[in-house]
Amino acid sequence: MGALDNLKKLSALDGVSGDEKPVRDFILSHVKDYVDEYWIDKTGNLITYKKGTGNGPKVMLDAHMDEVGLMVTQITSDGLLKFQVVGGIEDRVLVGKRVRIGEKGVPGVIGFKPIHLQDKNERTGAVNKKKLTIDIGAKDKEQAEAKVEVGDIVAFAYDPVDFGDNKLMAKALDDRVGCAALIEILKERYEFDIYGCFTVQEEIGLKGAKTASFQVMPDIAIILEGTTCYDLPDTEEQGMSTRCGKGPALTIMDRSVIVDRDLLNHIVDVAKRNKIPYQFKQTISGGTNAGRIQVNGTGVKVAAIAVPCRYIHTPVSVMDKSDFENMIRLAKETLKALPAAGNLWGTGKTDINLYREQGGVEYV
Repeated sequence: MGALDNLKKLSALDGVSGDEKPVRDFILSHVKDYVDEYWIDKTGNLITYKKGTGNGPKVMLDAHMDEVGLMVTQITSDGLLKFQVVGGIEDRVLVGKRVRIGEKGVPGVIGFKPIHLQDKNERTGAVNKKKLTIDIGAKDKEQAEAKVEVGDIVAFAYDPVDFGDNKLMAKALDDRVGCAALIEILKERYEFDIYGCFTVQEEIGLKGAKTASFQVMPDIAIILEGTTCYDLPDTEEQGMSTRCGKGPALTIMDRSVIVDRDLLNHIVDVAKRNKIPYQFKQTISGGTNAGRIQVNGTGVKVAAIAVPCRYIHTPVSVMDKSDFENMIRLAKETLKALPAAGNLWGTGKTDINLYREQGGVEYV
């Protein structure tokens, strides 16, 4: 099965933050034969280990398994469900969307007052999610409680669709693109030890990455992500964070991190040598697990490689398949070239020991 097929299957699975097991089970079934060791920690992260053939840095590759979604908070007397969002979802995205609820995948739809019955303020004002409910077709509270419970996770019910000029439309491309890419990367062996970490709860505070990086204690970490893209007509150039079809996006800075410049330059050099298209993310909106991993232990050199995704955090994110394929190529070639880049990992421990022995910052 190819990477794109895996991506489609991963996207079709539901894995809202805190409920990533279906995604983790799929990933584990596809990587366990390619790694030397794996474990699932107490937070639900899947951490894999692949021994290197020689010497080099300890490298952590991160892709988060969770997606944005909802959680049931109340069942009303008339059988409708009140909810809260899990992760960053704009209220306007929710209206009229099909959903699946709980382990049984109970079908539902997020309803709103029809436009014919709205007053002027409701028609022109912002949607307030407090006025939205999920309709599962129940006639009353008792019938609804037979199907769902308060605390049930709610995922968007949209399957992937190939369309247009080499495009894929799907939910959860953030970050199933990273998960599918990491599966492919782990099929090869490298000179140094690789820890492939499929992490949880990124969308609600980068939580899984913190516990995973504490267990791995890496020298270098590369985050594989889906990132914001808005390159549509009438958009001013400075507002385009990335462009669909122009190659994987490299982060310089976002709201969680300023990446390591030497590692970023290494990735750019690799892209140029191998004629792999790439682009820089031009805005600082959002954040990734790089922000948590960077500050682990005595510090980690981090970088992010991402696939631009239009309409991110909606059920209909759109990516160009070539960006996904080139992200995998760029990540693999970056890893293969790391042993020759000793400046990225060869001096950190010496500097720290020297500081402790000599007792002065002038020796660092």
